[in-house]
Amino acid sequence: MYQPRTYRCWIKDDDLVSFNVTVKETDLYIRAASNLEAEALKAVIKHRTLLEEYIKSHPLFLHSLEPCSVEEDAPGIVRVMAQAAQIAGVGPMAAVAGAIAEAVGEDLLVCTPEVIVENGGDTFMKILQTRLIGVYAGESPFTGKIALEIGPEETPLGVCTSSGTVGHSLSFGAADAVIALSRSAALADAAATAIGNKVKTADDIDVAIEQAQAIEGLVGAVIIKDDKIGMWGNMKLVSL
Repeated sequence: MYQPRTYRCWIKDDDLVSFNVTVKETDLYIRAASNLEAEALKAVIKHRTLLEEYIKSHPLFLHSLEPCSVEEDAPGIVRVMAQAAQIAGVGPMAAVAGAIAEAVGEDLLVCTPEVIVENGGDTFMKILQTRLIGVYAGESPFTGKIALEIGPEETPLGVCTSSGTVGHSLSFGAADAVIALSRSAALADAAATAIGNKVKTADDIDVAIEQAQAIEGLVGAVIIKDDKIGMWGNMKLVSL
């Protein structure tokens, strides 16, 4: 079921061109130096086709809730998802939104020096000036009140969110938001899911932060449950 991405209306900067690209379940909100809708659509179709064709002959890749090994000659997006899932300890489809955002973003960087690709709360960004990413955490009082401040030297970067209370993505936890940061958007996506699975109440935040610290390749994490928040890493949270 489609859910309106109302948080996309929060973006205030006007120096980048914004546009949407939707193909089946993939719903991208993209900001770049110019309107690259045609190029983005081509990239989405390319990467989705490679993934869909692989899944047809490897259905376990779609359904597994645990890491899966893949062939060395598997499509690039499949190998990226499998590696992220192996590191985070989840099924490979837990990395799909971040992986597609990153693959499309990297393709678009041939045409633009700066790009932000958001895919249902999972974001790949390569920026030239400091940007803010607002935090959406459902009914938590932190929603719309704080943002991550990301500098250009930190990018390319994946900033991915998992929630047990918002959206339709599979989560075994009840966190309002788990935000994971990594140079790999696929890993950030998989890690956000893995960490979010551990958060049932606000008392679980400390343990979840320890789990985040143990995931190789993560550079930071934010965990929100109700009116409690925990964070780790070299990042800056600012008030909106």
